[in-house]
Amino acid sequence: MIKANFVTAREAAGYVKDNMTVCPIGMTLVSASEAVLKEIEALFLETGHPAGITLLHSCGQSDRKDGIQHFAHEGLVRRIIGSHWGLQPRWMEMIANNQVEAYCLPQGQIAQLYRSMACGLPGKMSKVGLGTFVDPRIEGGKMNDRTKPLEDIVEIMDYHGEDYMFYKQVPIDVCIIRGTECDEMGNLTTEEEAMKLEVLAGVMAAKRYGGKVIAQVKRVVQTGTLNPKSVTVPGVFIDAVVVCENPEVDHRQTSSWVFDPSYCGQARVPQNAIDPLPMSVRKLIGRRAIEEVYPGCVVNLGTGIPNDVIGNISNEEGINDDIMITVESGIYGGVQAGGIDFGIGQNLYAMIGHHEQMDYYNGAGVDVTFMGFGELDGEGNVNATKMGPRCTGCGGFIDITQNAKKVVFCGTFTASGCEFSFENNKLTIVKEGKIRKMVSRVAQYSFNGKLSRSNNQDVYIVTERAVFKLAPEGVVLIEIAPGVDLQKQVLDMMDFQPIVSENLKVMDGALFNKDAVGMRDMILAK
Repeated sequence: MIKANFVTAREAAGYVKDNMTVCPIGMTLVSASEAVLKEIEALFLETGHPAGITLLHSCGQSDRKDGIQHFAHEGLVRRIIGSHWGLQPRWMEMIANNQVEAYCLPQGQIAQLYRSMACGLPGKMSKVGLGTFVDPRIEGGKMNDRTKPLEDIVEIMDYHGEDYMFYKQVPIDVCIIRGTECDEMGNLTTEEEAMKLEVLAGVMAAKRYGGKVIAQVKRVVQTGTLNPKSVTVPGVFIDAVVVCENPEVDHRQTSSWVFDPSYCGQARVPQNAIDPLPMSVRKLIGRRAIEEVYPGCVVNLGTGIPNDVIGNISNEEGINDDIMITVESGIYGGVQAGGIDFGIGQNLYAMIGHHEQMDYYNGAGVDVTFMGFGELDGEGNVNATKMGPRCTGCGGFIDITQNAKKVVFCGTFTASGCEFSFENNKLTIVKEGKIRKMVSRVAQYSFNGKLSRSNNQDVYIVTERAVFKLAPEGVVLIEIAPGVDLQKQVLDMMDFQPIVSENLKVMDGALFNKDAVGMRDMILAK
């Protein structure tokens, strides 16, 4: 019988050598191989090696403290190729300070690139990224001055007279994965993980280049006791297995929970056990945004306001069974966790692979997506990826918004310090934000408004005081909140002049109530 190679976490860290490309698989802190990542960090701090590695990751993989934050040391990583660093403050600091070469690519394109590399292709062809900062004719995904003079890792290709992005292969030397258990042959399952991710695709990509695969597991079982359908990665593809010695710390299901069976589909919780959120500006924005759904639609929730409040509001208002909520991680239905636990949910109906979810978003396109935003300009361009030197990255934002049938951007009208009250079915602006978000030109093209308008995409921008819609002629103001002064608190706070609709409406005052507002009846009436 073929035996798995069981090693310590320190021995596994020794597989990573200078100048290698390392690819950990995970999202937020879900499936993070903490025991292995910590030992790679410790080895570098003790010896100065491994040094000069390239870190390749499809998703943001941290909770502001752990995950690939362990790699955020100057000298350990020479180049980072990833999609999102919003929960990774040390990486954002290193990128801003030019301490690392930094490329940002769409999350789905990286996840799917693993599959393209695995089957022997030199890269991946897609229209995703055209007209955004990832387009090499604009920025090429280069996120700091250190990276700007370096080679492009994406290029434009012509196919039958149409432009496409071509994402070049990034050969993987070491792929680091995590599972729940393995047998004595190394056959690995992931049944207690809160996401399926792109584990097998990453493994096969590493194998294509002769790379090594390290797997961290909770426990080992006897060979022959695993259901073969439950095996995510056959043991013949795994070079080293690390059995986690302290799973409560280094093998947590996600940042906030050591293990909760309701997040991996092994249990359900009563829907009424999920408490409604208190009234806030985020809940107000979420309520108005949900007015854009319709019965039977498939919905995507992005990070920030969408994921933190919209699923909860849908549960409170009783519309969860009338729409299908999805998240880029591959989950369907249920009520989603937010913040540092983005991408997981309770009471799910289905869970598919991360790269497979992106197939849907990139191809058919989701019916409605809710996304956050940082800046909007008069062309309808949106920046959600870089504010000053701080680059959070795009995550799945570009993959999803570029092909969605309807896009609803959600955010406050101004940023930094804004305060509100909601008495008497109206909005009162107690304190104005210090930073304008309606600007003359966005700092980075995360969403290309001109392309969207030319494609007649249905796009809304929902804030607490005003709602805009993209039209062929530009950005149109279609609603304002009751209690808001149109000139002083909306138009004078914008660096561009929107088109004010002849049929300018006032938001429904019921949205400002503290209790449920009966949104299900409104949605079913559509």
